Amino acid sequence: MWLVTLLLLYSLQEVNSEDVVSTRLYFVNASLQRVTFSSSVGVSLPCPAGGAPHAALRWYLAAGDDIYDVPHIRHVHANGTLQLYPFSPSAYNSIIHDNEYFCTAENQAGKIRSPSIHVKAVFREPYTVRVADQRSMRGNVAVFKCLIPSAVQEYVSVVSWEKDTVSIVPGNRFFLTSFGALYISEVQKEDALSTYRCITKHKYSGETRQSNGARLSVMDPTESTPTVLDSFQSGEVQVGHSVELPCIASGYPNPAIRWLKDGRPLPADSRWTRRTTGLTVSDLRVEDSGNYICEVTNSFGSKEVMGHLNIIEPLRVTLSPKNLKTGISSTVILSCAVQGSPHFTVSWYRNTEPVMPDQHFSIQGAHNETLFISAAQKRHSGAYQCFASRKGQTAQDFSIILLEDGTPRIVASFSERVVVPGEPFSLMCAAKGAPPPTITWTLDDEPVARDLSRVRSSQYTLSDGSTVSYVNVSSPQIRDGGVYRCAARNSAGSAEYQARINVRGPPRIRPMKNITAVAGRNTFINCRVIGYPYYSINWYKEGLLLPDNHRQVVFENGTLKLSDVQKGMDEGAYVCSVLIQPQLFITQTVYVTVKVPPLIQPFDFPPTSIGKLMYIACVVSSGDMPIRITWRKDGQEIVPSSGITIDTKEFMSSLQISKVSLKHNGNYTCIASNDAATVSTERQLTVTVPPRFVVQPNNQDGIYGKAAILNCSVDGYPPPKVIKLSSNQYHPVPLTGRIQIMNNGSLLIRHVLEEDRGFYLCQASNGVGSDISKSMVLTVKIPAMITSHPNTTMAKKGHVKELNCTARGEWPIIIRWERGDTVIDPDRNPRYSITTSPNEKTDEVLSTLKLKPAEREDSVFFSCHAINSYGEGRGLIQLTVQEPPDPPELEVREVKDRSMNLRWTQRFDGNSAITSYDIEYKNKTDSWELKHATRNISPTNNQANIVDLHPASVYSIRMYSYNDIGKSEASKELTISTEEAQPDGPPMDVTLQAVTSQSIRVTWKAPRKELQNGVIRGYQIGYRENGPGSNGQYSIVEMKATGDSEVYTLDNLKKFAQYGVVVQAFNRAGTGPSSSEINATTLEDVPSQPPQNVRAISVTSDEAVITWAEPPRITLHGVLKGYRVVFWAVFPDGEWSEMQNITTSKEQVELKGLEKFTNYSIQVLAFTQAGDGVRSNVLYIQTREDYPGPPAGIKAVPSSASSVVVSWLPPHKPNGIIRKYTIYCSSPGSGQPMPSEYEANPELLFYRITHLNHRQQYLIWAAAVTTAGRGNYSDKVTVEPAAKAPAKILSFGGTVTTPWMKEVRLPCSSVGEPTPTIKWTKDSEDTAIPVSLDGQRLILANGTLVLRSVKAEDSGYYTCTATNTLGFDTILVNLLVQVPPDQPRLTVSTTSTSSITLAWIPGDNGGSSIRGFVLQYSVDNTEEWKDVFISSSERSFKLDNLRCGTWYKVKLAAKNSVGAGRISEIIEAKTHGREPQFNKDQPVFTYINSSHARLNLQGWASGGCPITAVTLEFRPKGTWTWQTVRTNATSDVFLADLREATWYELKMKACNSAGCGNQSSQFATLDYDGNAKSLAEMLISKNNRSFDTPVKGPPQGPRLHIDIPRVQLLIEDKEGDDKATIPVTDTEFNQTGNPQSFCTGVSVHHPALIQNTGPLIDMSDIRPGTNPVSRKSVKSAHSIRNRYSSQWTLTKCQASTPARTLTSDWRTVGSQHGITVTESDSYSASLSQDTDKGRNSMVSTESASSTYEELARAYEHAKLEEHLQHAKFEITECFISDSSSDQMTTGTNDNADSMTSMSTPSEPGICRFTASPPKPQDYDRGKNVAVPIPHRAKSEFSFYSQNGGMSASSSSSTLPQRTLTLAGSSAAVAQSAAAAAAATAAAAGASSSSGGGGAAGATGGTPGGASSSSSKIGGSRDSLLESSSSGLGRLQKQRDGGSGAYSKSYTLV
Repeated sequence: MWLVTLLLLYSLQEVNSEDVVSTRLYFVNASLQRVTFSSSVGVSLPCPAGGAPHAALRWYLAAGDDIYDVPHIRHVHANGTLQLYPFSPSAYNSIIHDNEYFCTAENQAGKIRSPSIHVKAVFREPYTVRVADQRSMRGNVAVFKCLIPSAVQEYVSVVSWEKDTVSIVPGNRFFLTSFGALYISEVQKEDALSTYRCITKHKYSGETRQSNGARLSVMDPTESTPTVLDSFQSGEVQVGHSVELPCIASGYPNPAIRWLKDGRPLPADSRWTRRTTGLTVSDLRVEDSGNYICEVTNSFGSKEVMGHLNIIEPLRVTLSPKNLKTGISSTVILSCAVQGSPHFTVSWYRNTEPVMPDQHFSIQGAHNETLFISAAQKRHSGAYQCFASRKGQTAQDFSIILLEDGTPRIVASFSERVVVPGEPFSLMCAAKGAPPPTITWTLDDEPVARDLSRVRSSQYTLSDGSTVSYVNVSSPQIRDGGVYRCAARNSAGSAEYQARINVRGPPRIRPMKNITAVAGRNTFINCRVIGYPYYSINWYKEGLLLPDNHRQVVFENGTLKLSDVQKGMDEGAYVCSVLIQPQLFITQTVYVTVKVPPLIQPFDFPPTSIGKLMYIACVVSSGDMPIRITWRKDGQEIVPSSGITIDTKEFMSSLQISKVSLKHNGNYTCIASNDAATVSTERQLTVTVPPRFVVQPNNQDGIYGKAAILNCSVDGYPPPKVIKLSSNQYHPVPLTGRIQIMNNGSLLIRHVLEEDRGFYLCQASNGVGSDISKSMVLTVKIPAMITSHPNTTMAKKGHVKELNCTARGEWPIIIRWERGDTVIDPDRNPRYSITTSPNEKTDEVLSTLKLKPAEREDSVFFSCHAINSYGEGRGLIQLTVQEPPDPPELEVREVKDRSMNLRWTQRFDGNSAITSYDIEYKNKTDSWELKHATRNISPTNNQANIVDLHPASVYSIRMYSYNDIGKSEASKELTISTEEAQPDGPPMDVTLQAVTSQSIRVTWKAPRKELQNGVIRGYQIGYRENGPGSNGQYSIVEMKATGDSEVYTLDNLKKFAQYGVVVQAFNRAGTGPSSSEINATTLEDVPSQPPQNVRAISVTSDEAVITWAEPPRITLHGVLKGYRVVFWAVFPDGEWSEMQNITTSKEQVELKGLEKFTNYSIQVLAFTQAGDGVRSNVLYIQTREDYPGPPAGIKAVPSSASSVVVSWLPPHKPNGIIRKYTIYCSSPGSGQPMPSEYEANPELLFYRITHLNHRQQYLIWAAAVTTAGRGNYSDKVTVEPAAKAPAKILSFGGTVTTPWMKEVRLPCSSVGEPTPTIKWTKDSEDTAIPVSLDGQRLILANGTLVLRSVKAEDSGYYTCTATNTLGFDTILVNLLVQVPPDQPRLTVSTTSTSSITLAWIPGDNGGSSIRGFVLQYSVDNTEEWKDVFISSSERSFKLDNLRCGTWYKVKLAAKNSVGAGRISEIIEAKTHGREPQFNKDQPVFTYINSSHARLNLQGWASGGCPITAVTLEFRPKGTWTWQTVRTNATSDVFLADLREATWYELKMKACNSAGCGNQSSQFATLDYDGNAKSLAEMLISKNNRSFDTPVKGPPQGPRLHIDIPRVQLLIEDKEGDDKATIPVTDTEFNQTGNPQSFCTGVSVHHPALIQNTGPLIDMSDIRPGTNPVSRKSVKSAHSIRNRYSSQWTLTKCQASTPARTLTSDWRTVGSQHGITVTESDSYSASLSQDTDKGRNSMVSTESASSTYEELARAYEHAKLEEHLQHAKFEITECFISDSSSDQMTTGTNDNADSMTSMSTPSEPGICRFTASPPKPQDYDRGKNVAVPIPHRAKSEFSFYSQNGGMSASSSSSTLPQRTLTLAGSSAAVAQSAAAAAAATAAAAGASSSSGGGGAAGATGGTPGGASSSSSKIGGSRDSLLESSSSGLGRLQKQRDGGSGAYSKSYTLV
C-alpha cells in the first residue's frame, strides 16, 4: 500500500508540473548606459531589451515622454532601433541630441525598461593640441604633456609621441604613461637636439592632430631641492582595474621616491609596481582604497604629493525570486540584493512604472531593498524591476510575477474501503492552488482526533506547489469508521473531497447536530453510521421515504443532498434509518432550519444635469428580518459633507441630492444584509456639462525646431472631444508622435517644422449642447541657419580661393567669418575679403570669403556664422591648401650585398594624396646624369628593395614624391655602402696528398679575383668518405685565409680510406661555391684489430697447430700482407723463453720443434705494408707429455760398510710429470746379468741402497718415468761401500734463481765417516768470504744455508765444503736473486688533438724476463692517475681519447715475475689544440639596434678543441655592475634590453678543454631612429666630456694615429731615372746616434714608446653638415687600462705588378700663390689584427670618406691586392681632410687635445687617404708657410730660418691641411733624425721663411737641431709627408721659378 502511494505521488508530480512563466523577457546589453557619437556620422542604437515570444519595443525619454519621429533627425525603426541621423549644428536640439533615453520591451509576461542611456552628439569642432618646451638637468627626468583644449578633452586622447618625426617606442629611457604624457629618464645632452610631438585622435570623428614640436633644454646638474614634474589626484577606480599614480620629480642629486599608503609603507604585494612613471597598482581591490603619499627627497629638501584613491565595486543587482507564479490574494515578497560599493539608491518599477506604496504595496529595508505585495490582485501581475544607482552607474534585475485564480482543487484522493479492526490504513489527499493550500481532515464532520498512539496526520508541499496530506490509522477501531473528508483552503477559496471508510463491527449512528440552511443554496445531510456491514441507509421526512422530488438526492453512502433549499418545503425534521439486519433498523433524527437572504428590487439613476434634484430608493422585497441597508460611492463610504442625504427604514433606504454637481458623478452601490447573506446593487449617476473654452485660443508664433503649443483648453462632461483642423479647408491634423493633443485639448507640436505654419481650427463637442470652435494662425519663425556650405574644399597654394556660405532665416541676418577661433577682420588682414549679397526672393544671404592667395597655413577650419533674433547657425568648412609634397624622409632599413631595403616616411603630402614615388641612385663617384631610377612606386608602399647592386660599393640615393599637384624636391641624399657578397667562384687548383694514414694535405689557390666579392676570410673544407657504408655527408672544417695559396691538413681520418674533398671560400657575407670533388686515399696503417677466432691445438709433444680468421676488413687499414704468429714458452720457474714468430700468408700455421710438455703463450697479428697490427689476446697451450730426459746429475757415496746413498737431479727436460724414479745398481764382478732396480718417490731426490757387500764396487745409474714411459738413463757412477769414508756432499751445485725478499734454502747434505763438518763461503772478487750468520743467515744441522729476505746484493757464488778426517768435498751454487726491472726510458713520439704516442727503451729486466709494462697518466694539474697495461713486446703505445689541448703527465714501469719495477721519469706532453681565440676577421656583432645586439659567436676559433661554453659579461660604460649571460650556442646570441644610444663594455670568455680565451670589446647601441651616433658623440658620451668645453687652437678633424715601429724604407727618386734604395734595418732602429743609417730627411721612432701609452682612435664629430668640434681630452690612467694596439700589415706587390709606393706630394710655393697639389695618390694599409670593432656602430654619410666605414672598405680592397708583404706597423693617428670642405684643419702636438677611445674596431678595414687640392683662392694663405718634412718624426719639426740659423716654430693653424703623421720615437732617435734632417738641409742651402709656421713645431731648439717637444705637421690626407731639407730646397726653387711639381715617393718593403 505504501508503494502504491509513492507511485501515485510521482505520477502526480509529473502530470501537474508546469512552467512558472511560459513567456520571457530579457536584456541584450543592460550595461549600455552612455552613447556618444559624432554629429557628422549619426548613430543607430538597438534596443537593449527583448522578449520571447516577440516583444513590442518602444523608446522613451528619461522623463517618460515617448519618442516621436522628426524627419531627417530622429527615427525609430520597426525592429526597435533608435536612429539619430547626421545633422548640421543649426539643427541641434538638446532634447534630441543630449538627453537620456530608455527602451522598453513588452509581451504577455510584462514590460521591462532598460537603464537610462545618455545619448550625446559631439560636433566637429576645430581644435589644436600643443606641447610646451621643457627644461631638465642632465641625468634627471623630463616630462612632456600633450595639452588638449578642455572643450574636446573628453573625446581626444594621445595615441603616440614622435621624436624627430619618428614614433617613440616605449622602453629604455622613454616611457609613455597611461594618461598620455612622455617621460624621458636619464636625460642626456643629445636629447636637446630633438623635437618632440604628440599625436592625438578624436574618439568619434577619427580625426588625428599633430602638436607643435617642443624642445628640451638640457642644463648641467646644479644642486637643488626636488621639484614635482607630474603628480596624481584623488579619484575613483573600479575593482579589478589597474591604476597608474604618476609621481616624478627632478632635482640634484636625483631625488629618491618613497610611497606611503595611509601613512605606512606599501605592503609587499606583487600588484604594486614602482616604475619610472610612478606607482602602478593592478587588479585593484576594495582594501586598496586610501590616502596615497609620494615623498620625493634629496639632500636639499623634500616634497610630497597626496591623493585619495577610492576603489569601488561595480553595482550588481539580483532580484529574487526570479519568476513567480502564485494565486490572487497571496502575499508576494521580492528581495533586491545589491552588491558593490555603498551609497546607492534603490527604486522599484512594475511594468516600467514606478511602484508607489499603497494598501497592497510596501517598500521596506535600509536601502528599500524589499518589496511587499499584500493580498495581491490579478492586476498586480507583470514585470517587477529593481534599479540600483550610484554616481551615474546603474544596475538592475527583474522578475516576472504571474497572479492567477488560485482556488484549490483536489488532484489526488482516497477511495471507499472496508477494513478489519486492528488493520492499519492510510488516507492521502493532494490539492493544488495558489498560494499552496492547507489541508484539514474531518471524520463525520468532526475534526480527526489525533491519537499519537493510533492516529497520525502529516502534510508537506511539493516543488510544483501541490500540498499532500496523510492520515494514518495504525490500529483502527469501530469508532474510526465513517465519512472522511479532506478540505483544501487558501486565500483564494477551498475544495473538499470525502469517502467512507468502513470498519467491521456492530453498526450504529453517531449523534447528529441540527443544520441551518440558506434558502436558494444547496445543503448536505450526512447520516453518521459506523460499523460494518449494514444493508442500507434511508432518509425519511415526515414519514415519507426520500427523495420525493427532483431537489432531493440520496447517495449510496447515506448522504442526503437538498438543492435550491426552500424555506416552506425543506425546513423540518429528517430521519436516517439504517437496516443492520433483516427487519432490524437503527435511526437518528436531525432538524433543518432554513433562513432567507435579502432581495433588492432593481433601480436606476435618470439622466440629470448640474443644479437639479436627485432622489433614488433602494427597497428590499424579501428576506429574514432584521435587514441592514447601507450605501457606497465608488467603493467608499458616503460622507455627510458630500451633499448627499441617506434615509434608511426597516426594509428601504433612500439617497437624496439637493443640488447635483459634477462631483456627484460616479457609481453608487446599495448593500443589504441579514443573518443569511449580504447582497448589493450598483448603478451609475452621470451629470452632463456642455463644452466651453477654459483658455481662449489665440494666434501663436513657433520657432523652427522648437516646441509649440496651440492652446485649446476645454472642459465639460462627458469630456469634450477636441478636433484640430488645419489650413483653409480645415483638414484634420494628423496626430503623430511629433504632434499630439494634450489632456486639456491643446495641440502640442514637439518639433516645429516649416510646413506646420498656417490656420488651425479647434472644435470641441460632447453631445451636450452645441459644439464650440475657434480658429488661430501658427506662424513659424526660422532661426538663422546655414543652408549651403562646403564641408571640405580644396585650394592650390598661391592661388585665389573663394569660400561661399548661404544662410536663411528671419531677417535681418548677420554673417560672421572665423578662421579657427579667430574672427576674420579684412581691415586688419588684407589677404582676406568678405562680400555679402542678400536674395530677397529666396530669403537667403550669400556670403563669400576670398583668400588672396591661399597659403599652407590656411589649411584649417573656417566657419561662417549666421545670426538673427531667433537663433544662430554655423557652417564649418575645412579648407585644404594643396601643393607639391615635401620630399620623403628616407632611411635605410637593411643593406645587403646586392640589394638594400629602403624605408621612407612622407611627412607632408601637400594635402593631396601621394600618387607615386621615384627612387634614384648612383655610384657615389658618378654624377646624377648616370643615375639609375625606379619610377612610379605605388603610394601604398613605404619601403622598397633596390637590387642588382654591386657588393661593397658606395651609393648615393635620393627620392622624390608626387601628388596631383606636382613633384617634390629631392630628398636628402643618403650614402650607403653595400655589404660583401658570397664569393661567386670556387677555389682553384685543389690538390690532395695523403700525409699519414689519418691525414690528407689539401692545397689550393684562392678563387679568381673578380669572383671573390670581398675579402676572402677563410675557407671551408668539406670531406667525406667515399667507401661503402658511408653516409655521403660532408664533414666541414674551417680555416682562416692566409694568402693566395693555402694548405690545410685533414686529421683524424679513417685509415686507408678514400675521401672526397671539396673546398669553399667564404668572406664576411658567406660561403661561395665549392670546388669539384677530388679523391685521395689515406696511407696504409697497421691493422687496428687482431685476427679473429684464434685457436691452438697441441698435436704432439713438440708440435701444435694454430688457426685464425682474418680481422674485420674495416680494421685492416691497408692491404693485408700476411700474419705473424708470436709464441714463447713459459717455464715452470716462471721464466719465459725468447719470443719467436712465424710469418705466413695463410690462416693456419704448424709450430714444430716445441719443447715437450711445456706451456706456450701464443698471439697472432695481421700486418700490412705499414707494419704489424694489434696482437690477439694471449692464447695458452701445453704440448703433450713424452719420455723424460735423463736426470741432470747423479751421485753415489758410501754411507756404511753395506750401504750407499744415491742422489740425483731432476731431468732438465722432464717432458711430463715425473711419476717415479728408477735407480739401477749392478756389480760388474758379481756375475749377475741383470742389475737391481729400486723405485724412488719422485718428491725425493735421493735413495739409500742397503745390503751391499763391503769393499765391492757397484755401478749405479737412474732414470725418470712419466706416463709416456721411462726416460733415458743418467750417467753411471761407481761407488764402493766402506766402513770409513771421506766426506762427500750429496747435494748438487749449480744455479739457483729466486725472487727477492723471499727465503732461500741452499742444500748441502753430506755423508762420511767420521761425520763431515759443513762450511759455507761466498765468493767476493778473488777471495772467498765465510758466510756470516745472523738473523738473516743461518746454517741448519743438515748443512742447508738459509737466506731470509734475499736482496739483489745476495746474488753470487756460494761454496759449500764438507770435511772430515778422510777428505773433503765441495759444491758451487750460483744464487741469482731476481728483482723488479729497472726504469724504462720514456719519450713522446707524436701527439694529436686526442692522442699521445709514447715510445720507450726498457731497462734491466732484474733477472726475470719482462712480463709487460704499466703506463700511468693524468691531467697535468691533477693527481688522479689512470693505468694502462701494455704487452712486454711493445715498445710504443698510443694514448687515445684524451682531452684536446691538455697537458698530461705520463710515467711507465716494467713488470716481471717479481713485480713492477722502478717508474720512469714523469714526462709531460700536450695534445694538440689550444684555448679558443676570437678570429680578428670576424665581426663581433652581426646586428645592433637601439635595444638589442646580436653577437657573432662563430667568430670564435676553437683552437682545434670544441668550444663547450661561452660566458658574456656586459655593462654600460661608467657603471659597476656586470650582467652575465651564459650560453652553449656557437652561432649567434642576443643581448637584450639594452639602453638606446649607449656605449657598452663587453667581455667574452669561450672555454674548451684546453682552457678559456677572452675577448674584450666595446659597442654602441643605435638611437630610436635606427641611426648610430657619430663617432665623436659616442666617444664623448663614453668619456663624459662636456659639449661646451672650449679648446684652444683650431678645430681638429677626424684623426687616426699610425705608428711604424719596424720597417724598411726604400727611397725611390721619381724625378730622375736613378733609384736609390736605403734600407732601414732592425739594428738601425735601435741605434741612438747614427745619422748615416737613415735616409735623408727620414726619422723613425722607437716602438717601445707606443706600447702602453697614447690613444688609439680620436675623431671629432664627422657627421655631414656639421663643423668638427674640438674636444678637451680626458687623460686616462694607463695603469688601469690596457691600450689596444692594432696591427696593420703592408703587403708587397706581385711580380707582375709595379711596386705600390707611398707618395709625399710636394707643393710649389709661389710668390703670389699658396700650396698647389700636383697629383693625388692613395695609400692603403691592411690590418693583421682586429682594428675594426667600432664599425658596427658607424653609419655612412655624405662625407663617407671621413668615416671609419670608408677606411674599413679601403682596407679590404687593399688587402685583396696584397702589394706589400713584410712591414708591420701600428696605426695610431690619421689626419683626414673632407673633400667637400673648403678649409681643412690640422692637429696640434698637444696630447691633451686628443680624445681617448678605448673602442677597438672588430673587423679588418682600410686606411685609404685621398686629398683634394686647395682651391685657388687659398693660395695666398700658403705664403710664408713652413713646408712639412716628409715622414716626420713626431719628436720635432725643425727648419732653418733665412738667416741660416735653426729656429723652432710654435703651434699655428695657418696650414690648411689635415695630416697623416708617423708617430715619433724615443728622444735619442729623434735627435739623430733631426740632426740628419738639419745637416741635409744645410748642405742644400735651403731656408724657409721665419714668418708663418704652418705646422706645430717645437717650443725650443738647439743648434744641433734637437727639439724638446714633439709636434705634428700638416699635409695632404693621402700623403705620408717626409721631412727633407733637400725637399725644402726644391720647394724654394719651384717657388722662385714657378716651375712644375716635384714628386718623391717611398716604398715600404
